Amino acid sequence: MKIKYLGLLASAGFAALLFTASTANAKPPSLLGSAESFAVLAGTAVTITDSTVNGDVGVDLGGAFTQTTSTISGTVHLGDMVAQKAYDDFLAAYVALGLQPCDQVISGDLAGQCLTPGVYCVEAASTTTGGTLTLVGSSTDTWIFKIGTSGTGALTGTSFTVVGQSACGSAGVPWTTCNNNVFWWTAEAATLTDSVFIGSILAGTSITVTGGTLDGQALATVAVTLTGATVSDCGNVSPPAKKPKANEGVGNGVDGNTPGHLHNGGNDDPAYSPGNPGAKHK
Repeated sequence: MKIKYLGLLASAGFAALLFTASTANAKPPSLLGSAESFAVLAGTAVTITDSTVNGDVGVDLGGAFTQTTSTISGTVHLGDMVAQKAYDDFLAAYVALGLQPCDQVISGDLAGQCLTPGVYCVEAASTTTGGTLTLVGSSTDTWIFKIGTSGTGALTGTSFTVVGQSACGSAGVPWTTCNNNVFWWTAEAATLTDSVFIGSILAGTSITVTGGTLDGQALATVAVTLTGATVSDCGNVSPPAKKPKANEGVGNGVDGNTPGHLHNGGNDDPAYSPGNPGAKHK
């Protein structure tokens, strides 16, 4: 992975410049590239048990994938070209976020804090048990959290809730939280247990989500493990392509009801003319 990091530093540096150029209260251009449609993406292994994933799932070339009694609404990419490109884009985004300067250094216990848009850094580990973090702003604003900026540090949340509101406290009006406008960068691992969490997590090692929900993404350089959790990607997932269908001829049966056949008698077949309209079936 270090080799990939070195190869991506130049492009990541450019992405960081684009990110820095955007204002703190405006959503920046897409940083994740082709990784944006992935709800789950890992370098070595993805394990999904008793969980629901809304979005694509991928593992880099040579990685392992295990799915047990789980539902995945997107496409699973196991080391194919799509997964490899998405993983490279994720690594570039990880480096770019790591280069972001901090607007403010905050405590690792995020419960009870109300934070406006900006780049927030926790120098070591961030551990939160219970409580709520309120992101004060709107769905067009951007928040970036960097955990372990000193070089080491993991993100741990237990029964922890993250919400987005127009103001702090009961007077705040909730805004739609699935907008790919919240990013969590961790020097090491991220572990969520029975939490209600929002944002794209870009982890330096592994991500483990047990119970609860994640409106965002679990993107890890090593492994992602989901158990009894729901992860919903907020990216631009392409809908499946619809199969083309011949234009069906209208009825010319003796009872005035029989529809014309597909192709034979259909308007798309130049060898035939469409039938005379018949009465609609009742």
